[in-house]
Amino acid sequence: MAAIINSAVPLAARSLSSRATTERVPGCTGVRAAPRSRATLRVRAEAAAGGVGNIREQAARRVPLEKNSLFNAKYTPFNKGDSGEEYSLDEVIYRSKNGGLLDVEHDMEALAIYPPEYWKALFDERVGKTVWPYGSGVWSKKEWVLPGISDDDIVSMFEGNSNLFWAERYGRENLKMSDLWVKQCGNSHTGSFKDLGMTALVSQVNRMRKMGKPLAAVGCASTGDTSAALSAYAASADIPSIVFLPADKISLAQLVQPIANGSLVLSIDTDFDGCMRLIREVTAELPIYLANSLNSLRLEGQKTAAIEILQQFNWEVPDYVIIPGGNLGNVYAFFKGFKMCKDLGLVDSMPRMVVAQAHNANPLYRAYKNGFENFEAVKAEPTFASAIQIGDPVSIDRAIYALKETNGIVEEATEEELMDAAAEADLTGMFNCPHTGVALAALKKLREAQTIGPDDRVVVVSTAHGLKFAQSKVAYHAGEIEGIVGKYANPPVSVPEDFGKVMDILSQRLKQ
Repeated sequence: MAAIINSAVPLAARSLSSRATTERVPGCTGVRAAPRSRATLRVRAEAAAGGVGNIREQAARRVPLEKNSLFNAKYTPFNKGDSGEEYSLDEVIYRSKNGGLLDVEHDMEALAIYPPEYWKALFDERVGKTVWPYGSGVWSKKEWVLPGISDDDIVSMFEGNSNLFWAERYGRENLKMSDLWVKQCGNSHTGSFKDLGMTALVSQVNRMRKMGKPLAAVGCASTGDTSAALSAYAASADIPSIVFLPADKISLAQLVQPIANGSLVLSIDTDFDGCMRLIREVTAELPIYLANSLNSLRLEGQKTAAIEILQQFNWEVPDYVIIPGGNLGNVYAFFKGFKMCKDLGLVDSMPRMVVAQAHNANPLYRAYKNGFENFEAVKAEPTFASAIQIGDPVSIDRAIYALKETNGIVEEATEEELMDAAAEADLTGMFNCPHTGVALAALKKLREAQTIGPDDRVVVVSTAHGLKFAQSKVAYHAGEIEGIVGKYANPPVSVPEDFGKVMDILSQRLKQ
């Protein structure tokens, strides 16, 4: 077994069983390498001096994984049955022959050759290190993401490894809960969970361009976060990027990110669904690679957040995971991450999944209320949770499948409920985006209905950083949002430069 493991996995990431030599590999506490030679010392000296020994070039000197790997992945139709239809990941294809969604299917039999404890040790050993590219939260699980890609083709900003925050005070005081956690996926390079998917997609595009595929650019329609992630990762790899944004429907912070990273930004007088229709038509005519979650490569990176949650809980499974839902790809991504861990024996159960939608863009919630007997797209109305302002989600079939498989729940939140929930949680030390507010409002309703109990372990997925939505938070606290009272508003107090008046205000506040 040790011989198989060592041939399949790069030296710097081998399991704790490989302990025959004398020197520790940098960044891997349980893995040892051969004693240093003069050549090794010279390479490290060159690295310290900024020479040929940078982390990418160190990775290139290792045996390339794809030449020795037992693992592979391919496109197959989503929920395919026995169709036999399949495609290489190096093909430019987004839908199956009958127009359905595609999925990335891994060779689970090959992955299962390795016992669960091997995968746990491997993932734990890699996390947070500077060994290229395995310190990334996504690429630390490379064999489960894109096993055939060369390390040198990977485009990474060491994304992932985000904080799993114990919301102790908020849970205790506001929800009477003892085991509430917030997975802060917005603590990432561009401020949202989209980085997890974009590193996988742009890496594959980088690989295909090097192979000579005629891909002039990569493009997406976006409600703000996808465009930010795409533009940053494409810029890092020197790949042109094009983004379609709905005019006047995203925050200033979301707009400036793709502009700053050099994307061609088209501000289109429509909503996200209109932008999505246009980008699909354009990518069918021009050599522009589609980067929306219709492309299942993104979900391969995003699923690692689910694996990471289990890893952070020492491979214990939470009872519920609550995910804000718009285009719904992330719902299936989380399901897929949990499912792979269960199928490969790392855990023995799966959490019950909850999707939280804004009332103003709630097609999945409506379908859930009718027992999923039918689905109808809606015209999404404006919502402060702008990234999920989507009335015709691409991944509707994927999300419904995930919910049915986990006995899942769908809940909704009004604009007042989502803004109040975000503000209430902020008062306990968080700084939430409106989408996290949707998830927190859904949690509050499920607690009130006693669907979720006081001792249940619950993870709320925070999809973006609150700083990207500072405008809406300022408006909330200033009382400038029509129809919303602002139950937890905390506006600044204007006071003249007068000691007595300052003391009066402080005395009144301290008495409270």
